Amino acid sequence: MIIDKIDYTTKIPNNVNLAEDRAVLRALESWHPGYIDWWMDMGPEGFQQAEVYLRTAVSVDPKGWAKFDYVKMPDYRWGILLAPQEENRKIPFGRHYGEPAWQDIPGEYRAMLRRLVVIQGDTEPASVEQQRHLGKTAPSLYDLRNVFQVNVEEGRHLWAMVYILQKYFGRDGREEAAELLQRRSGDADKPRMLGAFNEATPDWLSFHMFTFFTDRDGKMQLESLAQSGFDPLSRTCRFMLTEEAHHMFVGETGVGRTIQRTCEAMKEAGIEDPADIDKVRKLGVIDLPTMQKKLNLHYTLSLDLFGSEVSTNAANTFTAGLKGRFQETKIDDDHRLENATYPVLKLVDGEIKRVDEPALTAINMRLRDDYTADCQRGLDRWNKIIDKTGVAFRFELPHVGFHRLIGEFKDVKVSPAGKLVDEATWNREKSAWLPSKDDGDFIGSLMKPVTEPGKFASWIAPPRVGIDNKPGDFEYVKIAA
Repeated sequence: MIIDKIDYTTKIPNNVNLAEDRAVLRALESWHPGYIDWWMDMGPEGFQQAEVYLRTAVSVDPKGWAKFDYVKMPDYRWGILLAPQEENRKIPFGRHYGEPAWQDIPGEYRAMLRRLVVIQGDTEPASVEQQRHLGKTAPSLYDLRNVFQVNVEEGRHLWAMVYILQKYFGRDGREEAAELLQRRSGDADKPRMLGAFNEATPDWLSFHMFTFFTDRDGKMQLESLAQSGFDPLSRTCRFMLTEEAHHMFVGETGVGRTIQRTCEAMKEAGIEDPADIDKVRKLGVIDLPTMQKKLNLHYTLSLDLFGSEVSTNAANTFTAGLKGRFQETKIDDDHRLENATYPVLKLVDGEIKRVDEPALTAINMRLRDDYTADCQRGLDRWNKIIDKTGVAFRFELPHVGFHRLIGEFKDVKVSPAGKLVDEATWNREKSAWLPSKDDGDFIGSLMKPVTEPGKFASWIAPPRVGIDNKPGDFEYVKIAA
């Protein structure tokens, strides 16, 4: 493995030798002002002049790739960073299995690959737009810094996809790159491409659930693209995964700290029943049943991001060698899937049953199953926090047919327990399963900013360890006067 040096002497930091690639450098430099305009218009509102303690990549060596320092977000050094090239890498799946990985795109796959890159690229600025107002209600400077770190790295991930578009897709790529700056999350006329990225992120519990569930979908998609036979995309996604890990850490620990504070407050007040919501809420914390409803919402929105359980598009991108399965090289099979089957949950004669489908068309289902298993491991850790406090409550993932807008269950109503229900039952029970307006209003009432170093809002516990091992009262954000 050769660790490629990052050039920070240019306007666009990179380890792809942009200085020698004049056409791509010019294209990126002409895209750069539009990106900065987008960031100033749609990035974190009210904090563009704050000094934020951010990490910036200085290497792509996983042993020590980032440095921390104060920086104003518009001055952050976004760049083009690819993981080191593997010598003699082979395509690990599909009809080209075992052939040398491509350094350029085979002509017959250009349109298919461009679509994959554009969809991935569109999610990155979308989440920044969804989270742009959160700074005003941050529960601590620690949390404020974390949302800004997530934001600048989503911005860098946009740069990563734009580089692929600019370098390998010519005029089409330049047009797609411009479009990525024109769509807006939730916009009626030019929304973002995927549904979950047009939802509002109205509060910090939503943000932490989003970074746990939806960024975990991002991890699964990036892992699949990191298997790609198109080597520049594989290398791009491998380094993006290094950064993505922090985003999921922010989500998992953010929800975990919220759970911790609620359980502690219940114990201090002598409240035994988690379902005594009014009493718990009077303590200035978020009750566990409402957290379960938020979990139900964000998990199901994220499931829709995987697309239909049975998909010829997914089969085609796999066969072409463009997008593999989660940790493809660790799977013990022929990596072609010409004769294999995979079990898929389907509606059969009014019942939910497992049906064996060709594994090739069930690629999305398998990836979603891997995602669900990964989510469950996070829930197990949350439940351990509750267990340690002695509160009688457990978080559970709802059935995959619950609250779906895409795929096999989009036209039916399914309870979180997996029971098919009629419209009347759904309407009667919905507010027990999904967050209501009243739930949102209550959570919103707790969202008061805390900006004194070392202090935290009433509803969330402090972290066990500071970022970059900083002490508890470290000033992670120096808010501009």
